[in-house]
Amino acid sequence: MDDAARDRSLAYALARIGLGLNIALHGLVRLPHIAGFAAGLRPEFSPTFLPGGLVELTGYGIVLGEAAVGLLVLFGLWLRPALVAGLLLMLLLEFGTCLRQEWNVAGLQLTYVAFYAALIATARFDAWSVDRLRQGPAGLV
Repeated sequence: MDDAARDRSLAYALARIGLGLNIALHGLVRLPHIAGFAAGLRPEFSPTFLPGGLVELTGYGIVLGEAAVGLLVLFGLWLRPALVAGLLLMLLLEFGTCLRQEWNVAGLQLTYVAFYAALIATARFDAWSVDRLRQGPAGLV
């Protein structure tokens, strides 16, 4: 592996680890209080057309999804599907944020969407993940 390829692989790994850690901790720190988090969404979404029960159920899914996707991305396990799932989760969050007309938060969420999209688009640079380790030396860039 030449220096440029090593640099791209290192940059990809560090970006993936950073996103994975961020998203995993979003979910993991909420797990002990998941019921309170989910129930707390009901009043926040009461001005919208979404039914309270659906909002609360979605709250559980968000916490579990963030924890699972974040850990998968962090370790690079089933990386491409995990990145796609993470981007789809962000689109769900974006939908809710826009319904509540929280435009500053919606803009921040777009940066996560772009980050996921960039990692998907540059997945060929992945050389430091569980997926690559499972492929053996021939799978490394």
